[in-house]
Amino acid sequence: MATSVSFGQSPGKTNFVHVDVHPGGIALVTVAKEPVNSMDLAMWARLDQVLMELETNPAVNAVIFASGLKRDVFSAGNDLMELYAPKTTSERYARFWTTQNAFLVRLYRSRLVTIAAIRGACPAGGCAISLCSDVRLITPEGVMGLNEVQLGIPVPKFWGLLMGRVIGPKVAESVLLSGRMVPAAEAKQLGLVDSVVPADRLIEDALVAARQACKAPSAARAATKALLREEFCKAWEGFYPTEHEYGWKYLSSPSTIAVLEGAMKRLSSKAAPKQEVASKL
Repeated sequence: MATSVSFGQSPGKTNFVHVDVHPGGIALVTVAKEPVNSMDLAMWARLDQVLMELETNPAVNAVIFASGLKRDVFSAGNDLMELYAPKTTSERYARFWTTQNAFLVRLYRSRLVTIAAIRGACPAGGCAISLCSDVRLITPEGVMGLNEVQLGIPVPKFWGLLMGRVIGPKVAESVLLSGRMVPAAEAKQLGLVDSVVPADRLIEDALVAARQACKAPSAARAATKALLREEFCKAWEGFYPTEHEYGWKYLSSPSTIAVLEGAMKRLSSKAAPKQEVASKL
Protein backbone atom coordinates (compact mmCIF):
# COMPACT_ATOMS: atom_id res chain seq x y z
CA MET A 1 0.00 0.00 0.00
CA ALA A 2 1.28 3.47 -0.91
CA THR A 3 1.86 6.14 1.73
CA SER A 4 1.01 9.76 0.89
CA VAL A 5 2.88 13.01 1.43
CA SER A 6 1.98 16.47 0.09
CA PHE A 7 4.41 19.16 -1.01
CA GLY A 8 4.08 22.65 -2.39
CA GLN A 9 1.66 24.06 0.15
CA SER A 10 1.96 27.62 1.37
CA PRO A 11 -0.48 30.03 3.03
CA GLY A 12 -3.27 31.00 0.67
CA LYS A 13 -2.24 28.58 -2.07
CA THR A 14 -3.65 25.25 -3.13
CA ASN A 15 -1.55 22.18 -2.68
CA PHE A 16 -0.64 20.97 -6.19
CA VAL A 17 2.25 18.53 -5.77
CA HIS A 18 1.38 15.20 -4.17
CA VAL A 19 3.68 12.25 -3.44
CA ASP A 20 2.66 8.62 -2.96
CA VAL A 21 5.46 6.24 -1.97
CA HIS A 22 4.74 2.75 -3.28
CA PRO A 23 6.32 -0.51 -2.11
CA GLY A 24 9.94 -0.84 -3.17
CA GLY A 25 10.60 2.84 -2.50
CA ILE A 26 8.96 4.11 -5.69
CA ALA A 27 7.69 7.68 -5.30
CA LEU A 28 4.85 8.79 -7.56
CA VAL A 29 4.91 12.59 -7.85
CA THR A 30 1.58 13.85 -9.20
CA VAL A 31 1.35 17.48 -10.27
CA ALA A 32 -2.12 19.00 -10.58
CA LYS A 33 -2.01 22.74 -11.07
CA GLU A 34 -5.13 23.40 -13.12
CA PRO A 35 -5.73 23.98 -15.88
CA VAL A 36 -2.48 22.94 -17.64
CA ASN A 37 0.37 22.58 -15.09
CA SER A 38 1.97 25.83 -16.22
CA MET A 39 5.51 26.03 -14.87
CA ASP A 40 6.10 29.24 -12.95
CA LEU A 41 8.90 30.08 -10.51
CA ALA A 42 7.01 28.58 -7.57
CA MET A 43 6.35 25.33 -9.44
CA TRP A 44 10.00 24.81 -10.39
CA ALA A 45 11.14 25.63 -6.84
CA ARG A 46 8.68 23.17 -5.30
CA LEU A 47 9.60 20.38 -7.68
CA ASP A 48 13.24 20.95 -6.77
CA GLN A 49 12.35 20.78 -3.07
CA VAL A 50 10.43 17.54 -3.57
CA LEU A 51 13.25 15.93 -5.54
CA MET A 52 15.84 16.95 -2.94
CA GLU A 53 13.77 15.42 -0.16
CA LEU A 54 13.24 12.20 -2.10
CA GLU A 55 16.94 11.91 -2.94
CA THR A 56 17.99 12.29 0.69
CA ASN A 57 15.54 9.59 1.81
CA PRO A 58 17.44 6.26 1.72
CA ALA A 59 14.13 4.36 1.50
CA VAL A 60 13.32 5.94 -1.89
CA ASN A 61 14.78 4.29 -4.97
CA ALA A 62 12.78 5.72 -7.86
CA VAL A 63 10.54 8.64 -8.78
CA ILE A 64 7.75 8.87 -11.35
CA PHE A 65 6.46 12.25 -12.53
CA ALA A 66 2.84 12.30 -13.67
CA SER A 67 0.00 14.74 -14.27
CA GLY A 68 -3.12 14.82 -12.13
CA LEU A 69 -4.96 17.29 -14.37
CA LYS A 70 -8.52 16.83 -15.60
CA ARG A 71 -7.41 17.18 -19.22
CA ASP A 72 -4.78 15.23 -21.13
CA VAL A 73 -1.79 17.48 -20.45
CA PHE A 74 1.46 16.47 -18.76
CA SER A 75 2.52 20.12 -18.59
CA ALA A 76 1.91 22.98 -21.00
CA GLY A 77 5.44 24.20 -20.31
CA ASN A 78 6.65 27.45 -18.82
CA ASP A 79 4.05 29.92 -17.66
CA LEU A 80 3.91 32.60 -20.35
CA MET A 81 3.67 35.29 -17.68
CA GLU A 82 7.24 34.35 -16.66
CA LEU A 83 8.33 35.01 -20.26
CA TYR A 84 6.18 38.02 -21.23
CA ALA A 85 8.54 40.95 -20.69
CA PRO A 86 5.90 43.65 -20.02
CA LYS A 87 4.64 41.67 -17.00
CA THR A 88 7.96 40.61 -15.50
CA THR A 89 11.52 41.91 -15.04
CA SER A 90 14.98 40.78 -16.05
CA GLU A 91 15.71 40.09 -12.36
CA ARG A 92 12.62 37.93 -11.95
CA TYR A 93 13.42 36.10 -15.18
CA ALA A 94 16.96 35.42 -13.96
CA ARG A 95 15.59 33.77 -10.79
CA PHE A 96 13.06 31.83 -12.81
CA TRP A 97 15.67 30.62 -15.28
CA THR A 98 18.28 29.53 -12.73
CA THR A 99 15.66 27.80 -10.55
CA GLN A 100 14.24 25.69 -13.36
CA ASN A 101 17.63 24.67 -14.70
CA ALA A 102 18.92 23.80 -11.22
CA PHE A 103 16.00 21.38 -10.93
CA LEU A 104 16.56 19.91 -14.40
CA VAL A 105 20.26 19.29 -13.74
CA ARG A 106 19.39 17.70 -10.41
CA LEU A 107 16.88 15.45 -12.13
CA TYR A 108 19.25 14.43 -14.91
CA ARG A 109 22.03 13.40 -12.51
CA SER A 110 19.75 12.00 -9.80
CA ARG A 111 20.78 8.77 -8.09
CA LEU A 112 17.12 7.73 -8.35
CA VAL A 113 15.52 5.84 -11.19
CA THR A 114 13.54 8.61 -12.88
CA ILE A 115 10.45 8.11 -15.06
CA ALA A 116 8.15 10.52 -16.91
CA ALA A 117 4.58 9.22 -17.28
CA ILE A 118 3.33 11.53 -20.03
CA ARG A 119 -0.41 11.82 -20.48
CA GLY A 120 -1.23 14.00 -23.44
CA ALA A 121 0.56 17.21 -24.43
CA CYS A 122 4.15 17.73 -23.29
CA PRO A 123 5.75 20.84 -24.81
CA ALA A 124 8.72 22.98 -23.73
CA GLY A 125 9.38 22.75 -19.98
CA GLY A 126 7.35 19.54 -19.70
CA CYS A 127 9.44 18.04 -22.47
CA ALA A 128 12.61 19.15 -20.66
CA ILE A 129 11.51 17.25 -17.53
CA SER A 130 10.85 14.20 -19.69
CA LEU A 131 14.23 14.40 -21.45
CA CYS A 132 15.95 14.51 -18.06
CA SER A 133 14.19 11.31 -16.99
CA ASP A 134 15.67 7.84 -17.48
CA VAL A 135 12.45 6.37 -18.90
CA ARG A 136 9.63 8.08 -20.81
CA LEU A 137 6.15 6.61 -21.35
CA ILE A 138 3.50 8.45 -23.35
CA THR A 139 -0.19 7.94 -24.14
CA PRO A 140 -1.29 7.44 -27.78
CA GLU A 141 -2.75 10.95 -28.13
CA GLY A 142 0.35 12.53 -26.60
CA VAL A 143 2.70 14.95 -28.35
CA MET A 144 6.00 16.32 -27.13
CA GLY A 145 8.79 18.63 -28.17
CA LEU A 146 10.81 21.75 -27.49
CA ASN A 147 8.71 24.16 -29.53
CA GLU A 148 10.25 27.45 -28.38
CA VAL A 149 11.08 28.50 -31.95
CA GLN A 150 7.35 28.77 -32.66
CA LEU A 151 7.18 31.46 -29.96
CA GLY A 152 10.13 33.40 -31.32
CA ILE A 153 12.41 32.15 -28.53
CA PRO A 154 15.68 30.22 -29.04
CA VAL A 155 15.70 26.70 -27.63
CA PRO A 156 17.80 26.72 -24.44
CA LYS A 157 21.25 25.42 -25.35
CA PHE A 158 21.47 22.43 -23.02
CA TRP A 159 17.83 21.47 -23.53
CA GLY A 160 18.58 21.16 -27.23
CA LEU A 161 21.84 19.31 -26.60
CA LEU A 162 19.99 16.94 -24.29
CA MET A 163 17.49 16.11 -27.01
CA GLY A 164 20.47 15.40 -29.25
CA ARG A 165 21.82 12.96 -26.66
CA VAL A 166 18.45 11.18 -26.65
CA ILE A 167 17.59 10.95 -30.37
CA GLY A 168 20.82 11.96 -32.10
CA PRO A 169 22.05 15.45 -33.07
CA LYS A 170 20.90 15.43 -36.70
CA VAL A 171 17.32 14.37 -36.00
CA ALA A 172 17.12 16.63 -32.96
CA GLU A 173 18.29 19.64 -34.94
CA SER A 174 15.58 19.07 -37.53
CA VAL A 175 12.88 18.86 -34.84
CA LEU A 176 14.22 21.83 -32.87
CA LEU A 177 14.65 24.21 -35.81
CA SER A 178 11.06 23.65 -36.90
CA GLY A 179 9.70 23.91 -33.36
CA ARG A 180 7.28 21.11 -34.14
CA MET A 181 5.59 18.79 -31.68
CA VAL A 182 6.23 15.09 -32.23
CA PRO A 183 3.22 12.71 -32.06
CA ALA A 184 3.44 9.66 -29.80
CA ALA A 185 4.01 7.04 -32.51
CA GLU A 186 6.80 9.04 -34.12
CA ALA A 187 8.29 9.83 -30.71
CA LYS A 188 8.59 6.08 -30.09
CA GLN A 189 10.16 5.55 -33.51
CA LEU A 190 12.73 8.30 -32.89
CA GLY A 191 13.55 7.08 -29.39
CA LEU A 192 12.15 10.23 -27.82
CA VAL A 193 10.00 7.94 -25.65
CA ASP A 194 10.43 4.30 -24.65
CA SER A 195 6.81 3.16 -24.87
CA VAL A 196 3.35 4.25 -25.97
CA VAL A 197 0.75 2.96 -23.50
CA PRO A 198 -3.01 3.51 -22.98
CA ALA A 199 -3.91 6.16 -20.43
CA ASP A 200 -5.59 3.63 -18.15
CA ARG A 201 -2.32 1.68 -17.92
CA LEU A 202 0.11 4.59 -17.78
CA ILE A 203 0.81 4.68 -14.06
CA GLU A 204 0.87 0.92 -13.64
CA ASP A 205 3.29 0.54 -16.55
CA ALA A 206 5.45 3.29 -15.06
CA LEU A 207 5.50 1.43 -11.73
CA VAL A 208 6.46 -1.78 -13.55
CA ALA A 209 9.28 0.04 -15.36
CA ALA A 210 10.50 1.48 -12.05
CA ARG A 211 10.48 -1.92 -10.37
CA GLN A 212 12.39 -3.44 -13.28
CA ALA A 213 15.04 -0.72 -13.22
CA CYS A 214 15.40 -1.01 -9.45
CA LYS A 215 16.40 -4.67 -9.79
CA ALA A 216 19.91 -3.54 -10.74
CA PRO A 217 22.24 -2.90 -7.77
CA SER A 218 21.48 0.72 -6.91
CA ALA A 219 25.02 1.86 -6.12
CA ALA A 220 26.44 0.49 -9.36
CA ARG A 221 23.56 1.88 -11.36
CA ALA A 222 23.93 5.36 -9.83
CA ALA A 223 27.70 5.36 -10.31
CA THR A 224 27.38 4.38 -13.97
CA LYS A 225 24.76 7.07 -14.50
CA ALA A 226 27.11 9.63 -12.96
CA LEU A 227 29.99 8.56 -15.21
CA LEU A 228 27.82 8.95 -18.30
CA ARG A 229 26.19 12.25 -17.34
CA GLU A 230 28.39 14.18 -14.91
CA GLU A 231 30.55 15.91 -17.50
CA PHE A 232 27.43 17.09 -19.33
CA CYS A 233 25.82 18.24 -16.05
CA LYS A 234 28.90 20.22 -15.00
CA ALA A 235 29.00 21.96 -18.37
CA TRP A 236 25.29 22.73 -18.04
CA GLU A 237 25.81 24.12 -14.52
CA GLY A 238 28.61 26.31 -15.82
CA PHE A 239 26.42 27.74 -18.57
CA TYR A 240 22.89 28.34 -17.28
CA PRO A 241 23.68 30.96 -14.56
CA THR A 242 24.28 33.57 -17.28
CA GLU A 243 22.06 32.13 -20.04
CA HIS A 244 19.17 34.29 -18.87
CA GLU A 245 20.98 37.37 -20.20
CA TYR A 246 20.87 35.93 -23.71
CA GLY A 247 17.27 34.82 -23.29
CA TRP A 248 16.10 38.19 -21.99
CA LYS A 249 17.34 39.90 -25.15
CA TYR A 250 14.82 37.86 -27.14
CA LEU A 251 12.00 38.03 -24.59
CA SER A 252 12.20 41.82 -24.41
CA SER A 253 12.28 42.30 -28.18
CA PRO A 254 9.09 43.70 -29.80
CA SER A 255 8.79 40.74 -32.16
CA THR A 256 8.83 38.14 -29.37
CA ILE A 257 6.45 40.20 -27.24
CA ALA A 258 4.02 40.30 -30.17
CA VAL A 259 4.21 36.52 -30.67
CA LEU A 260 3.64 35.88 -26.94
CA GLU A 261 0.69 38.28 -26.91
CA GLY A 262 -0.86 36.35 -29.77
CA ALA A 263 -0.35 33.05 -27.96
CA MET A 264 -1.92 34.39 -24.78
CA LYS A 265 -4.93 35.71 -26.67
CA ARG A 266 -5.50 32.34 -28.31
CA LEU A 267 -5.19 30.50 -25.03
CA SER A 268 -7.53 32.86 -23.21
CA SER A 269 -10.23 32.45 -25.84
CA LYS A 270 -13.01 30.10 -24.77
CA ALA A 271 -13.20 28.98 -28.38
CA ALA A 272 -9.58 27.86 -28.44
CA PRO A 273 -9.37 24.10 -29.07
CA LYS A 274 -7.67 21.86 -26.55
CA GLN A 275 -4.90 21.17 -29.05
CA GLU A 276 -3.75 24.78 -28.60
CA VAL A 277 -2.07 23.62 -25.41
CA ALA A 278 0.14 21.30 -27.42
CA SER A 279 0.83 23.56 -30.35
CA LYS A 280 1.28 26.98 -28.84
CA LEU A 281 3.12 26.65 -25.51
